[in-house]
Amino acid sequence: MIYDLIKKNRTYRRFEQNYKINQDTLKELIDLARLSSSGANLQPLKYILSNTEEKNNLIFHHLKWAGYFKDWDGPEEGEKPSAYIIMLGDKNISTNYLWDHGIACQSMLLGACEKGLGGCMFGAVNKKGLGEALNIKEQFEIILVIALGKPKEVVVLEELKDSKNIKYWRDENGVHHVPKRKLEDIIVK
Repeated sequence: MIYDLIKKNRTYRRFEQNYKINQDTLKELIDLARLSSSGANLQPLKYILSNTEEKNNLIFHHLKWAGYFKDWDGPEEGEKPSAYIIMLGDKNISTNYLWDHGIACQSMLLGACEKGLGGCMFGAVNKKGLGEALNIKEQFEIILVIALGKPKEVVVLEELKDSKNIKYWRDENGVHHVPKRKLEDIIVK
C-alpha cells in the first residue's frame, strides 16, 4: 500500500557502499520521473547517472550532508552511496521548473524504496564546483542531487513533542529519529 511505502521512504545518509546499483535500475527510476506530471507538460528535467566509484567520488565532495549534525561531515568510507542521480533543468526548454523536481524526486525515491533502496535529496550542493567537475554544459542548471544505496541505518518517525524543535537526531545506538507533526496539527479548520 502507498501509505506503508511513504512511511518507509525516509532520508537515508548511510549506505552499504559495496552494494552495487546497475545502470538499468537507475534508468528504471528515471523512467518513473519521466512518466510523472510536468508543469505545462514541458518536461524540462534531464539527468546525469552515476554508479562508478570514480564518478561517485567526484559528486560526493560537492554535497553538504546533514545540516543538523554539526559534528558529522557525511558518511565514512564503507557507508557512502552506491549511485547518484543529478537532476538538471534544461534552460533551452524552460527556466521555470515549477514543481517538476519535487514530483520527479518523490517518484524516483518511492521506486527506489520499493526496490529495497534508500536515498537522500540534496539541495545543498556546490553547483558551480560540481558542474565544473563533471563538465556540465551551460544549457543545464543543477537543480539537486539524489544519493542512492542500500540503507545502512535505521530511521524512525516519532511524534513531534515541541513544535519549535523539528530537528532530526541520532541516539546513542545510531538510530536516526525524525519528529513529525500530528495530523490534526497540520489541518487548518
